[in-house]
Amino acid sequence: MKKVSILIPCYNEQENVRPMSEAIVNLFQKTLSKYDYELLFIDNDSQDHTRQILREICAENSKIKAIFNAKNFGQFNSPYYGILQTSGDCTISMVCDFQDPIELIPKYLEAWEQGYKIVIGIKTSSKENPIMYRLRSMYYKMLRKFSDVEQIEHFTGSGLYDKSFVDVLRNLNDPTPFLRGIVAELGYKIKKIPYEQPNRRAGKTHNNFYTLYDAAMLSFTSYTKIGLRLATFLGGAIGTVSVIVALVYLILKLLFWHRFVAGIAPIAIGMFFLGGVQLFFLGLLGEYILSINKRIMNRPLVVEEERINFENKR
Repeated sequence: MKKVSILIPCYNEQENVRPMSEAIVNLFQKTLSKYDYELLFIDNDSQDHTRQILREICAENSKIKAIFNAKNFGQFNSPYYGILQTSGDCTISMVCDFQDPIELIPKYLEAWEQGYKIVIGIKTSSKENPIMYRLRSMYYKMLRKFSDVEQIEHFTGSGLYDKSFVDVLRNLNDPTPFLRGIVAELGYKIKKIPYEQPNRRAGKTHNNFYTLYDAAMLSFTSYTKIGLRLATFLGGAIGTVSVIVALVYLILKLLFWHRFVAGIAPIAIGMFFLGGVQLFFLGLLGEYILSINKRIMNRPLVVEEERINFENKR
């Protein structure tokens, strides 16, 4: 009997962890009974009653496991680390708020049985804020255009990963993993399953401007060179224009010495413009350096505080 691992990352999901566990257990008992399963919750230092509920759920069913992180290690490290701790023949990653419909699981497994090593969900539409959906679409298209790797649009990370690909992830040793980019870069035999993203079942989203910006910068600095090259090209273009303008001013001044008054306005405007450009690219360069710095430090993905229902406890 093949074993399927279901990974559910969570953070402050006290209203969703029990309904999610019940829905997945019922799905395997009624529809997917030919498979063995394990359900792994990895909690990223929740501050509500999520951990208490998870302890109760794990006590009721030995196939449900939990890992409690010592602190919040971010939206990328925790799910990635959780995938590495699974033991099934394949691992399915889904969010805890039901925005990845559990109806995708049978579709993932059907494609997996057909021979696909990676099966991912692709949002074709969303019940979220339509403005946010359009902004994400624009971002994905921009990233796909400038990236060295063919990026996957509207792929949130939800999908099925065969054990062979999970082994690839284990061997990467990347301290700042971006799963969506890794799947696009290293994934093979990928099957895409379209779906409409529903609203959260309960609770509030944990995404804000900072987390969305962090995700955008991680993918941008990991898979594009356009930022640094744009600085070079723009710097060269501004330098060329500045030389031309300076020559024009010099010629006009020599021809119309008494009538042509240059004034300080062009100088002030040019200084502020160049200052703004320099600050922008210094910040962009800093993002690349920050990404490099995290990789050089090579710190662990997460530090565990506790794990439940694992045979070998740490």
